[in-house]
Amino acid sequence: MDLTPYLEGLRSDLAVAAAPGGPEISRAAELLSNSLEPSARLALLEALSDAAAEITTGLHDATVEVRLRGREAAFVVTQVTMPEPAPAPPPPLADGGGDQARLTLRMPEALKSHVEQTAATEGISVNAWLVRAIMTAVSARPITPGPPPPPPPPPGGAAWPGKRVTGYFQA
Repeated sequence: MDLTPYLEGLRSDLAVAAAPGGPEISRAAELLSNSLEPSARLALLEALSDAAAEITTGLHDATVEVRLRGREAAFVVTQVTMPEPAPAPPPPLADGGGDQARLTLRMPEALKSHVEQTAATEGISVNAWLVRAIMTAVSARPITPGPPPPPPPPPGGAAWPGKRVTGYFQA
């Protein structure tokens, strides 16, 4: 949608209104219309954006956007697919008395950003989202007791000491 015809109409209306005042007033109106064009263009774009937002609220399966390419505005209608309902949360696992444990988790930055966005979309904290995801994964397959796999040998062929270090450190 080219906004230039609307701005030209505004400019000609201002020139017609200034014509009875003489050449000085007509020149002032011309200068004023030239300096107001960017503001008028922005006001028209804001009006188009507001209209697109209002139309979108009335639609159930589509969104309307105004995209600016160069000096032209274009309306873009996008069909929205309704998301499938989320599966029911898994039943809580026996937690052995309600004790909380701290765990440090390292993940790629892109995955972390995706987890944060997903948790925000669902309206819960990242911690709550991760706990739910882990509970879902754990409850999806039966837990088979068995000895843990042996740790990899330490570098250099040295033996592991028989001590375990646990704790929390904050720098």
